Amino acid sequence: MRKWWPLAAICLGTFMLLLDVTIVVVALPAMAADFGTTLSDLEWVVDVYALALASLLLGVGSRADRIGRRKVYLVGLIVFTGASVVCALAPNAGVLIGARAVQGLGAAGMFGTTIALLGMHYGGRDRGVAFAVWGATNSVAAAAGPMVGGLLTQYLDWRWIFFVNVPVCLAAVVMTLRSVREAKGRGGQRADVLGVITFTVASGALTFGLIRAHSESWAAPFTLGLFGTAAVALALFVVVETRHEHPVLDLSLFRRPSFTGIMISALFLQGAAFAYLLFESLWMQSVLGYEPVQAGLYILPMCAAAFVVSALAGRFGPWPPRAAIGGGLALIALGSGMQATLGAGSSGSSLAAGLVVAGLGVGLVTPSLSAAALATVPPERAGMVGGAVNTFRQLGFALGIAVFGVIFQARIERVLKADGGVPDPHGTAAALSGGQARSIIAAFPEGERAHMAQLVREAFASGLNAVLVVAAALGAVASLIVVATVRVPTGGAERRKPDAGASPGGQETRADAAL
Repeated sequence: MRKWWPLAAICLGTFMLLLDVTIVVVALPAMAADFGTTLSDLEWVVDVYALALASLLLGVGSRADRIGRRKVYLVGLIVFTGASVVCALAPNAGVLIGARAVQGLGAAGMFGTTIALLGMHYGGRDRGVAFAVWGATNSVAAAAGPMVGGLLTQYLDWRWIFFVNVPVCLAAVVMTLRSVREAKGRGGQRADVLGVITFTVASGALTFGLIRAHSESWAAPFTLGLFGTAAVALALFVVVETRHEHPVLDLSLFRRPSFTGIMISALFLQGAAFAYLLFESLWMQSVLGYEPVQAGLYILPMCAAAFVVSALAGRFGPWPPRAAIGGGLALIALGSGMQATLGAGSSGSSLAAGLVVAGLGVGLVTPSLSAAALATVPPERAGMVGGAVNTFRQLGFALGIAVFGVIFQARIERVLKADGGVPDPHGTAAALSGGQARSIIAAFPEGERAHMAQLVREAFASGLNAVLVVAAALGAVASLIVVATVRVPTGGAERRKPDAGASPGGQETRADAAL
């Protein structure tokens, strides 16, 4: 059993960092009430964490290859733990959002090294089992976040969703020190600092621009400036990466169809499977009046389904990557589409069947995605590629929330305009999207409140349906791309020799070209 201690240490840290991606979803109304602000103002509590995690993963993975993956993982755990304490003690929303950004920095140190550490400690069938367990941990953590957050928020206080990180992460530190070996990839290379900076600016400006677009206007000068900044930073990132001797992301890898297909599926996975949970939680709590635990319970079936499939992957796998990833994304698309049938009279139970199907897809994709990514590169580049996969996943989540927010509010506004009884459809739609449904209804004369309550339910259901349809489309498109591009053989990562994939001077070998 001692051989599985490294897996346990890595999975423990991974569980906590991914739990914190979605654990705040059902706690946002309580946070808003505590700080006297709106849910719209607290959208950054969710997004800044995912964005910091996504933006820094590339640099962390590449840097860990040089200075030591175990060392970076441990530092990430310690930073994550300290930032969790600050989040729990935050006196206002600004401090909370800032601490969440630091928490994302620590999470990047952890997440950016997990795939490489697993690949180093396990081989053969053990590697398949390890990635299946790690994949199950990924799936369960992301899906269980709303449930755990609901329990802690309702029966203790929202601050406990951060306090709970402390003992678990300290246990992970001890386990890592005792069981995980140190490993380095390429050494003595100049860090690609400019690449990390330009990527961070590009992803941050794009996400912020999308959030500002739906809270203000697409044509507002500041919004346009953010999009322009994102475009310039992205162009600079491409230039830097093509000229740097050791880039954080080797863009030449995108010449390989399999690598490109895996990265696209990673980007679309989180958006299609998890980004809409924020809006479902908002609907259940602010419109249907559910308590946090009740809202979390309705999302629990996704967690259970993801865990079962990931566990079966470890027992009966490995499965062919193209079939597992493509089929899983198709199930996610189907599950999202099944939920897009909401009406004014719908309840949380209307989501159950679709969430189960989506959970099956998540459990199928997650472990296969990571193993397939490792199969496309030699071991000494595992840190970079592991960071790239997880970067695209978390960036997909952050962008998904921002894009879905635009779609959600626009559809609500359209329904309000069609009714004609709302004086300010745009402002009302923004307030409803910010979780102020009850105060909006209460502001109308008593004789009009019943009609307004019905209109709010119709508008929310329509907005959520639109978000779910887009999520389904993302999953379907990603599934087709994977089927068309991914050609990684089952167990392909094991067939790569330590020196395969990169000849002196960085030239591709025939083994690389085949991928």
